[in-house]
Amino acid sequence: MSDNGCGFPAPGLHSFLFEPIATIGGFEFNKVMLLALITTALVVTFFWAAFGKAKVVPGKLQLVGEAGYDFVRRGIVYETLGKREGEKYVPLMVSLFFFVWIMNIWSVIPLAQFPVSSAIAFPMVLAAIVYITWVALTFKKHGFVGFFKNVTGYDKSLGGVLPLVMVIEFFSNLIVRPFTHAVRLFANMFAGHLMLVMFTVASWYLMNTYMIPAAGVSFVMTVAMILFELFVQAVQAYVFVLLACSYIQGALVEHH
Repeated sequence: MSDNGCGFPAPGLHSFLFEPIATIGGFEFNKVMLLALITTALVVTFFWAAFGKAKVVPGKLQLVGEAGYDFVRRGIVYETLGKREGEKYVPLMVSLFFFVWIMNIWSVIPLAQFPVSSAIAFPMVLAAIVYITWVALTFKKHGFVGFFKNVTGYDKSLGGVLPLVMVIEFFSNLIVRPFTHAVRLFANMFAGHLMLVMFTVASWYLMNTYMIPAAGVSFVMTVAMILFELFVQAVQAYVFVLLACSYIQGALVEHH
């Protein structure tokens, strides 16, 4: 890390850049991609092991899997979409929740120490999956005219302000929505990781410059930030899936 000429190796954008681990056919494979692949393998392996041979009387692993699955199903999907409409979307939402959550958790795992979702490409792809699902469902449910009314908030009772409302709603739903869905996750994990890196580096720097009391304060802040990040990581996974469910709910609702 660069010390910027002042002796303190301040974290910055370079903290989010990694040298390629390997280059295959001109494609550079780095640490962030490796963590994303490991995340995928962990989620798939866990649920395969938990439910591959499900039993009426669940073992410990199946019990944990059922608790996680049921949390997303009842606490997010059913609450937003209802049981009848929501059941078919539970597998997608469970996958999104645990994938996002594990990507976030890497931030506090030794050796990894980087939240994959702070690389904006990953939240963008996940938001795009939700966006495409929402658009497809809206077309399927309402047809072309119904889709247009749905995304523009068409309501004759608005009178003279209807054209303005339709323009705002159109850009909000079709352009701004996927952007904010991705950026909300990205920005929270980006900022959290930057703060965590700053206090960690500061602790090491102050200790090596014999400012032991200040290093102790910085270390306490590092621990506090780790605990806070554990909370934020779960909340961001929850919010991401909750928004995904609300978008799908908007696609399924009848337009009046």
